[in-house]
Amino acid sequence: MDISLLKQIFENREPRPFHKYQYYSVLVPLVNHNDSTHMLFEVRADQLKRQPNEICFPGGRVEKNESPKASAIRETHEELNIPTDKIKIISELDYVVTYSNFTLYTFLGELDIQDAKDIKMNKEEVQEVFIVPFDFFFETDPLLHEVDIRPNVKDDFPFELIQNGKDYNWRTGKLPVYFYQYEDKVIWGLTARIIANMVRIIKEDQKK
Repeated sequence: MDISLLKQIFENREPRPFHKYQYYSVLVPLVNHNDSTHMLFEVRADQLKRQPNEICFPGGRVEKNESPKASAIRETHEELNIPTDKIKIISELDYVVTYSNFTLYTFLGELDIQDAKDIKMNKEEVQEVFIVPFDFFFETDPLLHEVDIRPNVKDDFPFELIQNGKDYNWRTGKLPVYFYQYEDKVIWGLTARIIANMVRIIKEDQKK
């Protein structure tokens, strides 16, 4: 193999994950209510195949040739029927790489709307929206439960080809699962994890 061919292929190639991943993007929407900053949430429609009735932020899969930021704006527009010029991106937040082969990009944004009650959401995807004072999350420690993540190695795996065979010391991990309970709503999973990370960043910044 000539090194010039390797240079031709790799010199300007953009790095990407080894494995096939899916990419999603969500907006963390802030709204003004009674002169106070609130966070807006969706309750997913009960006819959806994935995660029906769960609480989430607006978002979805990043389409081909679409940026994560554009995806967050488009999905918010499609789910909440808010004009795109009323969706103001404040900042890109930390992204999440999951154990289940997808990456979730997150954006903090402001919705330029008068009242969340006036939102005419897409009923095929969203059955309800509600808001929570941002200070609630700042003042409330979430419940944290850690789930063990470990490989499920099948019996037909070629153990004879690796050191120690069936006694190989596989790497394991822990998945942090957060829960916030606000009135009758339970906000958990990746949505709560995004919020907890935001609060951590704010509190660390205030200590400087």
